Amino acid sequence: MTPSIWLVSLVFIGISMLVSAILKSRFNAFSKIPLQARLTGKEVAEKMLRENGIYDVKVVSVPGFLSDHYNPANKTINLSPEVYNNYSIAAAAVAAHETGHAVQHATAYAWLTLRSKLVPAVQFSSTIVNWVLLIGVIMASSGNPTLLLVGIVLFAVTVLFSVITLPVEFDASRRALAWLNHTNVTNREEYPKAKNALTWAAMTYVVAALAAIATLVQYILIYMGGRNRN
Repeated sequence: MTPSIWLVSLVFIGISMLVSAILKSRFNAFSKIPLQARLTGKEVAEKMLRENGIYDVKVVSVPGFLSDHYNPANKTINLSPEVYNNYSIAAAAVAAHETGHAVQHATAYAWLTLRSKLVPAVQFSSTIVNWVLLIGVIMASSGNPTLLLVGIVLFAVTVLFSVITLPVEFDASRRALAWLNHTNVTNREEYPKAKNALTWAAMTYVVAALAAIATLVQYILIYMGGRNRN
């Protein structure tokens, strides 16, 4: 990497670490506040699924801290132990958010559909893009930027995926919060805390997308510089 790319990377790594630390702090704090409705994360997810007419999605427990995710391939809501077994504000917020993805899938939400179609391309790109970019930057410094252009195209797929992820994540949180509110799973005091937790979770995706865009721009500038040497 060139010094400018290192600098951009370091800046966003710092921001990402800060946002991640705040998210973990909020999660830990809200995990200690029992939900008055006394529903575990598993029960929140199952209740939200039923009330949205979804009966073919399973709620399962997976290891790892904040490892929660929805898998559209096998229709499972995967919740970390801290969410699956607990009846806290944090558990309810995270479980409802992941169930929001299941609702998106069931209703063929366009952005989720598009992101799912990009998964194979992203998986392929991620296996070779770093090497292609590294060698491409070296070759560009010698006035041959062709391979770097290939790397830029591969990396652009990842950037596009990160950007498309934003509306998917924000919409899942919007669905989760609306449901938590109108079903009174969270009361007047609990709802703002659930919203705060999901807001900071969404910020991690915003930072990742901005970092990816900034890095892509840096590589494009290097490519243009290498092309101008010809």
